[in-house]
Amino acid sequence: MSDQEATPTPLRVLVVDDEVDYATALVARLRRRGFVADAVFSGADAVTRVGAAATDVLLLDLKMPGLDGLATLRAVRQVAPRVRVIVLTGHGTVASGIEGMQIGADDFLLKPVDIDVLCIAIAATAGDTRRDVDAARQGGTEV
Repeated sequence: MSDQEATPTPLRVLVVDDEVDYATALVARLRRRGFVADAVFSGADAVTRVGAAATDVLLLDLKMPGLDGLATLRAVRQVAPRVRVIVLTGHGTVASGIEGMQIGADDFLLKPVDIDVLCIAIAATAGDTRRDVDAARQGGTEV
């Protein structure tokens, strides 16, 4: 890379999960891998956040009280249609994964997910060809 080439902007990831400890730990791990990551703990907060702040990829849990993951996905598509969405759930079924993809999710992963797999999925979902996949590989543990 020459001195005149700009450093790639890190991907902005929003974790949406009502399990506060899980979401907080995931944000910390994503930050260590170079992502700009933050968390919200409800679907309604996710819709508000993506409507107000730039987000590249949303990691969205399906099973949440109030606005569940599928309803959140529908609402996000209305306010921020370009945000990429990965449904990430421990309660997933093939049917809910298919429904999420039909509504507009870009990928569907089951918890616990290997952090390397998740980082690669985030980069791929965002279409981020600037990232070297090997840079996302730092650990190999599930989250």
